[in-house]
Amino acid sequence: MQTRFFAATAITLAALSSGIASAQDKMEKEKQMMDNKPAMEKCYGVAMAGKNDCAAGAGTTCAGTSKVDYQGNAWTNVPAGTCTSIKTPKGSGSLSPIKS
Repeated sequence: MQTRFFAATAITLAALSSGIASAQDKMEKEKQMMDNKPAMEKCYGVAMAGKNDCAAGAGTTCAGTSKVDYQGNAWTNVPAGTCTSIKTPKGSGSLSPIKS
């Protein structure tokens, strides 16, 4: 009887150890993926209508709600350091909302 108990305990501990090791591997892979992502910044006035990532002003909810192309109060994520170099028919991208 005691042998069965020890065997069941050993199997349970082995399964738990395997699960913990698997979870640690997954967390390490996710961390590596996050480290490889380029830094991003919010860029206002560069999104096409309905293509913004968030914040399209009053009366809108979030992503995909901008009403016009290059809406000054709608932003989209762009690689860090590129926003102000993005040219649109209405001017350059801005790191802060553009008042119309």
